[in-house]
Amino acid sequence: MEFSIGADGREEDIIDLFTATFTASEGRREGALIGNLVRNLLGGTAEKDLFVFTAEQDGAIIGGVLCSRLSYAQDDRSLFVLAPVAVATDQQGNGIGQKLLTHALAGLRSAGVDIAITYGDPNDYAKVGFMPISEADAQAPFKLSQPEGWLAQPLNGHEITPLQGPSRCVEALDDPVFW
Repeated sequence: MEFSIGADGREEDIIDLFTATFTASEGRREGALIGNLVRNLLGGTAEKDLFVFTAEQDGAIIGGVLCSRLSYAQDDRSLFVLAPVAVATDQQGNGIGQKLLTHALAGLRSAGVDIAITYGDPNDYAKVGFMPISEADAQAPFKLSQPEGWLAQPLNGHEITPLQGPSRCVEALDDPVFW
């Protein structure tokens, strides 16, 4: 298995991975929603505001993590939200997700990102160092439907202190349906 940073002309393969994975786990409607989110992230997000991390095996993309900038009005720390994340259905349960997340976090760390935030299953993300946070610590761009899934990890060696001001995500994620 190889890990990469960047889409490298494989945008359609990445979109297909997310669409198929979310369709298999959540249904056709969710698959289409997340597939369109990935298309919009890849096609409409400034390069400085997006990281794409993939896992590939035998020429096929089997996992992906998209990380986009999350800004706070009165806070100059660099933050990225890891979302969405997908591992091909037939590859799940093999530790690929954890290895891919570890690869993504290392890439963000080396790029000087201070804090990684995600919104997902605390049990899954705790395995790679994420901890629950409250919206008092880091206000989400929209009301969270499952606040227990709001998680963060410092990447700069410092403890996370409350982020100051309202938050703003990239345009593709700027919809309450994702929160």
